[in-house]
Amino acid sequence: MLGTLAKWLRICGYDTEYVREENDDEIIEKAKKEGRIVITRDKELFSRCKKAILVESNTIEEQLRKVFKEANISINEENLLTLCTVCNVPVEEIEKEKVKGEVPPHAYETHDKFWICPKCKRIYWMGTHWENMEKMIKKILP
Repeated sequence: MLGTLAKWLRICGYDTEYVREENDDEIIEKAKKEGRIVITRDKELFSRCKKAILVESNTIEEQLRKVFKEANISINEENLLTLCTVCNVPVEEIEKEKVKGEVPPHAYETHDKFWICPKCKRIYWMGTHWENMEKMIKKILP
């Protein structure tokens, strides 16, 4: 339902769990236990949670603005891209030589810093996708 929003919150460095299989009671209990805010499009789920944000917009920019405002959080540049966008696990810097053959040749030749997710082994670097993320972030900053 809000997978892209979850990915963008992770890009911004926020621990974000994306739930697919749990029912409303399980979501509420897990959020309570872990001190999380439930972000949902489901009005019934929203009405049952003490800490929840109802997202109605379809644009990622508006969704992020609403979450930042209602959760009273902001973008801290030091936290950008510190979490795997897929696993929500902190990424770790990896030596360039260890990613040879694992990333596109152009990325290997033009970048010196790489990060890896210790869980899914996804590799990150500051390529054109980074520039696109920076543009998006500038759009949503107040």
